[in-house]
Amino acid sequence: MYGYLAVFCALLAHCSASRVLELSDKFSEIYKEGGFWLVKFYAPWCGHCKRLEPVWAQVAQALYKTNIRVGRVDCTRFPTLATEFSVNGFPTIKFIKPGEDFTFHGDRSKDDIVNFAIRMAGPPVQDVTRSESLTNLKQMNQLFFMYVGDQEGLLWEAYYDVASKLQPHGFFYAASKEIAKQHVDVDELPAVFVYKESLHYFYPIESGPVDLNESEEAQHLNSSMYKWINEERFETFPKITRGNINEILQTKKYIVLVVVEENKLQQISQEMLEFRDMVESIIRKKRDKYHKHFQFGWVGNPELANSIAMQVLPLPHLLVLNSTTNHHHIPEDDPSQLTADAIDIFLERIYNQSVPAYGGNSITVRLYRTYFEARTSLADMWRGNPVLTTVLFGLPLGFLSLILYSICCSDILDADEDEEEELLHEKKE
Repeated sequence: MYGYLAVFCALLAHCSASRVLELSDKFSEIYKEGGFWLVKFYAPWCGHCKRLEPVWAQVAQALYKTNIRVGRVDCTRFPTLATEFSVNGFPTIKFIKPGEDFTFHGDRSKDDIVNFAIRMAGPPVQDVTRSESLTNLKQMNQLFFMYVGDQEGLLWEAYYDVASKLQPHGFFYAASKEIAKQHVDVDELPAVFVYKESLHYFYPIESGPVDLNESEEAQHLNSSMYKWINEERFETFPKITRGNINEILQTKKYIVLVVVEENKLQQISQEMLEFRDMVESIIRKKRDKYHKHFQFGWVGNPELANSIAMQVLPLPHLLVLNSTTNHHHIPEDDPSQLTADAIDIFLERIYNQSVPAYGGNSITVRLYRTYFEARTSLADMWRGNPVLTTVLFGLPLGFLSLILYSICCSDILDADEDEEEELLHEKKE
């Protein structure tokens, strides 16, 4: 034990201000000896990594008194670690334990990263043995899934199996009927429900075809459970960012995006706020109608929506993305003039496939989207710092122009010399 501590102290420099451990290539041996690690793989030149740095310090502080160590690896100094953990981009966040590692795919906020680490440090399904614990979970306003009943049978096996697969993305608990009934009415056992936004939604237990054997019935139940949990693991109206949109697309629903713009203080103008609230009211009032096929959310950064639509959208705006085909739909009317009834009709027409669809996954669309994003990025760079943009792009173009000019001029000069030699030769004759 003493030898391990000595090696550990020799290999890791502890940054007391941020509680973050600086890891070296010796980490390959250290993590195999046990324990939980939350590690950020980064490169010093990466802008996204620099923006994550203060958040990472907060994450380390929040997890300091837990059994989870928080570290970081400079992949430019220790590329073998990046290769060992299959790091293909920066920053990459991984939860590491002996024999396994899990990549974080959510939004890079302190709460999301901390919750991810806490989930992965525990079992796929955590037992709730006291009513007070369930009360605390609900007071935290946490979205979680709960199994109620004896931990046996096909429903329990399906629940546990799905929890094991989706552990990086959600909290899964199990409780007895005696504890659960103090918080929610449970008519039949066993049962599964999701708690979100102070409400309980139960998994609809449906029997498969009557001619299924036990193995086929278990497979049917697993598939049905996975689909339901995957659809329910997001809030009714979450904020959608580049960090979490890929996970939300896994619902295979139509993604209804309310496009507004936040300022640096994350504030929204009154006009945009009223539009966002109006669209949110539709899913709140008509959840039974739309929840199965539509996932609502809002975007505070128009660049994400502009990239999907491949055009600069006026604000506020409404954009509906088909998560299966990547086609998108835009209202024909001016979004600022849209009413709740007009949006209701628009969504019905989308579901009935009676409105125009744009985009998709064709090669032409993907090439144009790449061109659009490059053009947009260049325009943003110019607006932000025209001098630096001129230097970055002007110098290479200038050098290229000189090279082309020298090549062309050399041909012209050679031609002139040949002509002069011919003239002199003619005069001599």
